[in-house]
Amino acid sequence: MRNNQTITVPAGDGVITGTLWEPDGEPEAALVIHAATATPQGFYRNLAGYLAENGIATITYDYRGTGRSGSPRAHRHLAMRDWMETDVPAVAAWAHERFPGLPQFAIGHSLGGHALTLGHGTGRLTAFALVASHVVSIREIPDRAERLRVSLVMKVLGPALGRMLGYVPARRLGLGEDIPAAAMAQWAAWSQQEGYLFTDPAMRGPERAATVTLPVLIIGLTDDKWATASQIDGLAAHLANATVERRTYSPADAGVTEIGHHGFMRRHVKDALWPDLLGWLRRHAGSSVR
Repeated sequence: MRNNQTITVPAGDGVITGTLWEPDGEPEAALVIHAATATPQGFYRNLAGYLAENGIATITYDYRGTGRSGSPRAHRHLAMRDWMETDVPAVAAWAHERFPGLPQFAIGHSLGGHALTLGHGTGRLTAFALVASHVVSIREIPDRAERLRVSLVMKVLGPALGRMLGYVPARRLGLGEDIPAAAMAQWAAWSQQEGYLFTDPAMRGPERAATVTLPVLIIGLTDDKWATASQIDGLAAHLANATVERRTYSPADAGVTEIGHHGFMRRHVKDALWPDLLGWLRRHAGSSVR
């Protein structure tokens, strides 16, 4: 059993809306799920509920200008950098203030994992996990049809619609939730340069990642069309001073036909894959999590 309630977190010039999933009894750890680009917090409800049922208070939320945290058009100026540098630390701080004294964890999915890799919101963490986080590169997408589709959206449709509308109707483009124009522009620019955000001097990616010394679990999926093994390797290489463990799962490992970039968060892999993640969290929390 678990309980959930809406929370609000001030951040920058706006407010983040999230959901707190709590165990029936006293929580033994706290965890924040930092979402992938254009992925609403509701997508993570099953994993959040599972963690809460197992004693870990879990927070899901929408970045400003997405989902329940404001319209993308009204927040057209917000870039991915704003989400990483402002939203992620704001929610991490809220979790620590709400659950002082408990082990603090985070799960970063794709973009959320990029923020954690750069050390944003990690100051009070015990450990964090990355799911399908990678050095994004359009030309490295192995599936030709997917590569052409993503290239069209990233290089042409997304930026053009962002300039025209002030936001990108990502839902209609098959990319998830609608996002601010500036976020689309930065995403498109990074995905076309060697090394993704790690070669953007303004992000100080290699320098920031080198400061992370926490235990990190990196999870990859063999049928992920975006986060391939080599692209995950590219991100992991920047965590040179962290204690990194790797897990790579195939659909066969979970007894399903596909997992993909988002599938680890879906309920159909719950029994096969989530206990491994829970065990890793418990191990790093020590005796405070049963």
